[in-house]
Amino acid sequence: MKPLDPRLLRLSRSARGFIAAAAATGLLRTVATIAIAWGIAAAVTEVVDAVHHGGVVPGAFVPTLWLLGGAVALRAVAAWATDDLAGRAAATVKRELRRIVLARAAERGPAWLAERSSAGFATTLGPGLDALDAYFGRYLPQLALTAVATPVLLVAIGLGDLTSGLIVLCALPVVPVFMILIGLATQSLQRRQSDALARLGGAFTEAVEGLATLKVFGRARRQVGRIATVTDEHRRGTLGVLRLSFVSGFALELAASLSVALVAVTIGIRLVDGSLGLGAAMFVLVLAPEAFAPIRQVGADFHAAQDGVEASTAVLDVLDDARHEHDDHDTHDEHGGQTEHHQHHGAHDDDRSAADALVLDGLTVRRPDVVVGPVDLHAPHGTVVVLAGPSGSGKSSLIAAIRGVLPHDGTVVVPGTAGTTRDDRISWADQRPRLVRGTVAENVALSATPEPETVARALGAAGLGVDPGLQVGSGGAGLSGGQAQRVAFARALYRHDRSGTRLVLLDEPTSALDAEAEAHVLRTVRRLADDGAVVVVASHRPAVIAAADVRIDVGSPAPVQGVRA
Repeated sequence: MKPLDPRLLRLSRSARGFIAAAAATGLLRTVATIAIAWGIAAAVTEVVDAVHHGGVVPGAFVPTLWLLGGAVALRAVAAWATDDLAGRAAATVKRELRRIVLARAAERGPAWLAERSSAGFATTLGPGLDALDAYFGRYLPQLALTAVATPVLLVAIGLGDLTSGLIVLCALPVVPVFMILIGLATQSLQRRQSDALARLGGAFTEAVEGLATLKVFGRARRQVGRIATVTDEHRRGTLGVLRLSFVSGFALELAASLSVALVAVTIGIRLVDGSLGLGAAMFVLVLAPEAFAPIRQVGADFHAAQDGVEASTAVLDVLDDARHEHDDHDTHDEHGGQTEHHQHHGAHDDDRSAADALVLDGLTVRRPDVVVGPVDLHAPHGTVVVLAGPSGSGKSSLIAAIRGVLPHDGTVVVPGTAGTTRDDRISWADQRPRLVRGTVAENVALSATPEPETVARALGAAGLGVDPGLQVGSGGAGLSGGQAQRVAFARALYRHDRSGTRLVLLDEPTSALDAEAEAHVLRTVRRLADDGAVVVVASHRPAVIAAADVRIDVGSPAPVQGVRA
């Protein structure tokens, strides 16, 4: 396991700045430590000389005390600055990593997320990265201090007494050897502990998400025992890590104490035979423990920061995989041509130019179970396109490909103004409403500050006569299935109204509605098309298919385009 993952420095500017700042404050602490050692040695020597010469304290004693006090204050300020920088750096780096990971996840789309456990992903980004507080608050400052202080203190001891410097130099590698051996012993244990935390988070999240279904079938109580088992496993693992940390701390303390004792014994012998002065002996005796302290403490803090190290490693591995995959695709593009570029990237050159029609040129989506397409389509503004076919035929996959979140072959041209991205040109409603806790208005606007007039207009166009201020629970609790579906439809209308998008994608917008509500939604769809939008609806409902200007039959050997008379 690396003491400092270079990928963290590469991805986070804040981490790089913090390492430099921690090294600077570490240098200040080291200079202050040397000044304290010199001040103590000078003060003791002056007092001893004064007693030896009749009890008169020399005039240099007071400036020595001032120097000693200033050095202590400087060390305290440097330690405070390190702690303050560590807290700020931890918060900033966690925010940067979460933003980068979420941005990469959005770029790679739902297919990539579907390959991973949502609960484990959330646990890693949540409490997992929160463990970086110990990593930045204790381990990295101590690592920077060790890198700066150890050689400086070693030189200072050698200048004070060459023999003691050589002893410290020979004894110093003992501590890293112990650290490496202990690190190898704790690596697998800490990895199992990180996996146990992910399983605990996943079990709890899955139980909460499926609580309603579990209660319906009377299985909710059984989850208590399951979570208790996983929790107990995590507790035992935590105690094992703590036990090993305490034992390793004792081993490091013992090695450092024996090394300092060896220096002290040699100094005592040479003091007795008069080959070493009192001032140099005091200076070296004060600095010898400080020479071993940083490297000893970094080993102890390494164990305390292991949760953060594991979480950051998991996040960095995800980002590294994403980068390598992107590089592989770029390399493949150089040999595979423009078609392969279209397969893996959602935004094409055509999307950045002005267009007034939706154009699908050989659009094909390859899923593990079925190949959808190829589809050719030219739908000018004012057109209602219906993707018809049974459930599972690939209608949602085609919509995801049009949105650019699913790999595909072929070309997609999205209507809109030049200089805008594909996301800026599209409003869409998923077949699952995906409502969150909050008011209806907040769910429509996907914002804590919705525009009341636009929300009311969207709800009216969706045929939903509920109070925009009505509170709903997670997943749309408090609304019926049809009401939740119309909230999702109103969300697409709200975005279309606010952003003026030229393409509206609707995935099964009427599957949970009765005939009257469905007719209202279809009138709104026709009004959107009459106002100049291209509306693509995935549905198997006869009324929706009958309202189409262009029909694409998905699931047949060769999808056929039909135009309504």
